[in-house]
Amino acid sequence: MQNGLIVPQNLDLSHYLEEILNRLDIAESSKLDYQNRISSFVTFVDDSGLNRDSFINFKQYLAKRNDLGVSSKNKQLTVARILLKELHRLGLIPVDITVNVKSFIQSKKHKVSGVSENEISSLLDYLNQLPPTPQNLRIKAILSLLVLQGLRQIELTRLDILDLDLVAKTALIKGKGRDDKELIDLHPITVKILNNYLQSNKIADGALFVSNSNHAKNTRLTTRSIRRIVQDVFKQVGIRKNTHGLRHYFTTKLIQTYKSDLLEVARYTRHRSLEMLQVYNDSIKRKQDLPRYYEVFNELNF
Repeated sequence: MQNGLIVPQNLDLSHYLEEILNRLDIAESSKLDYQNRISSFVTFVDDSGLNRDSFINFKQYLAKRNDLGVSSKNKQLTVARILLKELHRLGLIPVDITVNVKSFIQSKKHKVSGVSENEISSLLDYLNQLPPTPQNLRIKAILSLLVLQGLRQIELTRLDILDLDLVAKTALIKGKGRDDKELIDLHPITVKILNNYLQSNKIADGALFVSNSNHAKNTRLTTRSIRRIVQDVFKQVGIRKNTHGLRHYFTTKLIQTYKSDLLEVARYTRHRSLEMLQVYNDSIKRKQDLPRYYEVFNELNF
C-alpha cells in the first residue's frame, strides 16, 4: 500500500463497474444511469489513485459543489459506494472505505411546486380548443393519464394496449421499481379520451404510445419524449412547471378531497409508504394556515 494506495494506481474503475453492474439485478436503464454517474468519482481518483480516504474526500468534494443539488450528490455517492463495496467483496481492495460515511441529509419537503388549479383550467381550455386530429388526441390521452390517474412518466411509457380494459374501466400499471403489474381504476373521462385516441390512431396492439418521429417511428415513447410533449403544451399555456407537477396536482387534490385520509389516497397514488403522502399533507396544511399566521401580525406597522 505504497503512498496509502489500496489498489494499483492504474486500476480501471470504469471497467470494473461494467462487470459489477452486469452482476446486479437492476434494470438496463439503471445500469446506464450508474455508468454515467460514476465518471465524476473516476475523475476524482484518477490523479492520486484509490486510497483509504478517497470516498470521504469525494463526499467533501461534492459538498463544495454549488452546481449540484443534494439529490444529485447522493446519487453520485450511491454509485461510488456500490462500486467500492463490490470491489471489496470481490477481494480487489482490502478494506471497505465506505464504512461510516453517510449520505447527505436531504429535506423531505417538495422542491418543485405542483401545477395549480388555475393552471389546470388553462391547460384544459387549451386542450379543448384543439382540433381532434390523431396527434392532438394522443396529447390529450397522455395528459389525461397524468392528470386524472396520476401516472408516473415511466409508468406511462410501459403501458401496452393489452393492459387496458376500457369496458371495465381498469388498467394494469407496472409501477416504479416493481416487477409485477397492479390494477388501477380509470376515470370515465380517461376512458372516453383513450377510446377516441385508439380509434383515431387505429392502434390495436403493442405499446400504447409510440414515436411519430422519422428516426424512431413506431418505437415505444421514452420518458424524455413524454416530458418534451408535455413541456411543449405547457409552453403554449404559460405553465412553468415540470411534468411531475401533474402528479403533484393529482396527489394534492386527492388529499384535499379525502380530508387527509392518507390510506385511502395511497390506493390511488400507489405510494409504497405514507411518508411521502405526509409530506404532501404537511404542505397543504401549512398553506391553509398561512392566512391565520398573516393575521397575527397585520396590525404591526414597520
